[in-house]
Parts: sequence; C-alpha cells; structure tokens
Amino acid sequence: MDDSARRLPHTRRTAAFVAVVAALALAAPTAHAGTATSGGLDRYHQQRLDWGSCAEGPGDSMGRDLDKAGVRCADVTVPLDYAAPEGRTITVAISRLEATDRRHRVGALLINPGGPGGTALDMPPDIREAMKETGARYDLIGMDPRFVGRSTPLDCGWPVSTAVLSAGAGRAGFERQVALQKRLAAKCRAADDDVLPHVSTRNTARDMDVIRSALGERKLSYLGYSYGTYLGTVYTQMFPGRYDRVVLDGALDTRRYQPRLLRGAEPENERALADWAAWAARRHTTYGLGRSRGQVLATVDRIVAKSARGLMLGTGRDVFRVDDSHVPFLLVEGIADDSGPARAAFGETVSALAEAAAGRPVRLSRHLAELLRYATTGVDSASGSAQSAILCGDVAAPRDPERYWRDIQRSRTRHPLFGPLTNNVTPCAFWDRPRERPTQVRHDARTLIVAATGDPRAPYSGSVALRHRLPSSKLITLKGANRHGLYAEYGNRCVDDRVNAYLASGELPAKDQVCVRKP
Repeated sequence: MDDSARRLPHTRRTAAFVAVVAALALAAPTAHAGTATSGGLDRYHQQRLDWGSCAEGPGDSMGRDLDKAGVRCADVTVPLDYAAPEGRTITVAISRLEATDRRHRVGALLINPGGPGGTALDMPPDIREAMKETGARYDLIGMDPRFVGRSTPLDCGWPVSTAVLSAGAGRAGFERQVALQKRLAAKCRAADDDVLPHVSTRNTARDMDVIRSALGERKLSYLGYSYGTYLGTVYTQMFPGRYDRVVLDGALDTRRYQPRLLRGAEPENERALADWAAWAARRHTTYGLGRSRGQVLATVDRIVAKSARGLMLGTGRDVFRVDDSHVPFLLVEGIADDSGPARAAFGETVSALAEAAAGRPVRLSRHLAELLRYATTGVDSASGSAQSAILCGDVAAPRDPERYWRDIQRSRTRHPLFGPLTNNVTPCAFWDRPRERPTQVRHDARTLIVAATGDPRAPYSGSVALRHRLPSSKLITLKGANRHGLYAEYGNRCVDDRVNAYLASGELPAKDQVCVRKP
C-alpha cells in the first residue's frame, strides 16, 4: 500500500516534487524503433504521441507540479483485447521527464510503483532526484496502467476502497466477509463486465511494449516496486529482446503470486509489529501503550478483541466505526516502514485505537481520518476495483468459501492476528476465470533485485527465489530493515549508490551485494 493511496502492498514516500529546468515545448516527431510486430498491432506501435500539459484544470495540483518540473503527459492508444486489435481501444496515460544529457542518453526508463493498480504519473521528478547525475541520461516515464488513475478508468462503485480485510474472530465474521466479497465481485461484473477479461498483468506488459515502440525505443529500461517486480518479470518473459536495464525492488516470488498476495507473509508481519512494539515501549510517555514490547503487544491484542464488538473513532462529522475486519488491515498498513516518521504516525494510530477500545472519545489526525475513510467507505472505490481486477485476471482463485475458512482456521493457531487477514476470501473467488494462464519464467534475465530482510509485504524469500530463477540477475540485500520499497524511497545510501551505478553503466555487480540499515 502506498502512503498516498494506501494501496497494498506498496509503500512509497510523499516527497515534494523537484524543480527541473526543461523546455515545455511539444515533442518533435520521433523515428520509431522498427521492431517487427504482428497481429495488426502496427498502428499502435507506430502512433505519434501528443505531448502536452499534465494539468487537467486549475484544481489539479499534481498536474501543475509536474508541469513546473518539466514533465509532459500523453495518452497512448492500445487495444482493449490484443487478440482483436481492430476492435475497441482504450488509453494508457504516461508522463515523461526528458533526458537533459542528450549526448550520453541511455534511453527510456519506465516506472511502476506496485499495487497492483498503483499510479506512477507523478514519480519521474522524485526518481530523477534519486538518480543524481545519472538521471539526466534517461527519459523517465511514469505510467498509469490500463484502468488505473488517468488511464481509461474502471470503477465498480464499491462501498469500500479495498477488499483487503480480515475474516475476524469467528464464523459469523467470515460469513459477513463472504457476502461482502461476493457483492464486490457482482458490482464489478455489473459495471464493467465487458472489460474485466482484459484486465491483467500480461496485457499491461503488452501495453508497455506499445509504449516502448511509440517512444521510438528499441529497448525499454524499467524500475518496478513490489507488484511492479512481477510486472517487470512478466515483461522480460514476454518480450525477452526488448528490455535493457531492469531494477526489481521488493520482489515477488513468481511461483507464489496469487490473489491473496499477503498469504505466507504472516511471520514477517509479526516480526515487524514486534519491532515496532519495542520502539513504542521506549516512548511510553508519548503513546501510553506499554513500557515493554510484551505490554505493547498485549495492548494491540486488547484492541483487536474489543474491535469484535465495534469501535467508534472520531468526533463531529468524521466518525468511523471499525471492527475486527478493519483493525488487522490498519495494523498491516502501519508496519511496512520502520523510519522514524512512519513509526510515529503508526504510534498515533494505535494510541487512537486504544482510546476507542477503552470507550473514550478519539480526535483523529488527518492521516488516520484519511486511512479510516479509505478502509470503511468507497471514497477510492476505483483503486480497490482495479487492484482486484488485476489480481483476479492473473491467477484463478479457489471458488469454495469453505477452502478459505479451512485456511483461516489452520493459520489462526499460529498467526491469530494476521492469519485471518492473509487467508481471507477475496472477490476473486466469485470472478470469471482468467483468459490466459499465468506467466511462467522460462527465460533468464539480467536484472538487479533489491530487497530488505524484514520486508513485511514482499518477504525476502521471494526476492531470493526470483534471484535463483533468473541466474544472471544479482541481488542487493538490505539487512535489518522492516521496509517495503527501498531505492529512492528509504534513504539508504548503500542501496541507492549501487542501483545508480548499475543504471549508469548497465553492468551488474560481479556478485550479490549486502547493505546494512543504519540505526
């Protein structure tokens, strides 16, 4: 989940845009790469992009910031169904921060923040800053994948903004989840039944290749986080001759990729929560949650137990009711970043929950009010709709609700807090079967994989597995960090320098590298 949209599983910083001096002129026509295409796709690969302002109106602060940073935006036309390219078309929104060192230009680097369903239109200025002098050698491309953000939209009109919820303490809570998730799937089918079969990672990879060609590039470089590592891996498998430098940050194990993305990550989440609890215990006078790690964790357990009967948070017009389907989600949201500011924000969240559990009125911070609104209302229905549509369109999910109940019950004994969340039923149980089989990794790929040993969203074991599945790749390990999303986000100089060296030279390290989190 990213910090701005709170979308699992990716976390990204919300830094101010960096002012970049660049001309705001429309791009001149470019020569196309000439990569052979087939199946009637030439008109997409050979399209001319109409670059213009990123601002969609006077109230579009993101677009204005991008314009000030020298970023230009365009819509790329792609087929809804690649098997019928003469049929309906959709658009994919992209942004571009052009290289200023044209003499040493490497090419275009496309960015994906994860999600799935994360938007990247706003990311090029921050990535340019992190790349330092190397950034001037790349055209940095932000992409809102199909049906995400400013691309052709998909919004099922959900009453919630995420389907990532817990089954709660018992059978009654699970039955409520089955009913809710079935209703979410039905809403998507009613609203967008004609496009759902075409929402998938494989089609997003095909869109990327259209973007590559429309940009006039023979090869595309790539930076992907979390789910974006899966998308990047799929691209290397589908288009093995069309990528250059690839960075995969917080990688997913392709063999374990499935709609229940967090399943199997319970131990990492428990360790991250325990580490945060030790941090909070040293600040008992601030948060009042306990003077030892055990006491803080006991407070968390009491909150979860009390939430089974419902908790009220907020005053005035901003009052939210949460229960034991929401609280584990709120906890997972807060432990994917062990930086000081993130831990402090999470401390405020848990303190507010503890006050509510004690029956006292709670005044909400802006951050917590936004998070509760996201978890309990449809304020961002589009993000949850797109995320589920991608997951459900990639891999078939078990259909029988009893399968999920058995998984929950088995996991509850060892992981009573997170097991009912990670194993819960999803809308994919009630979705149509995917049109295509999941992508198999059959080709080696020279990629740079970046991972933290304590990543609670994409366990470190997934990055190790992908490293072995791609023998020519190399792995940069950050020890001692409970963090999801490292390069350009976490501020670890060792990681950033090694990634930048690769992006500058195109040469992978001679061997796997290890960095250490500084206290």
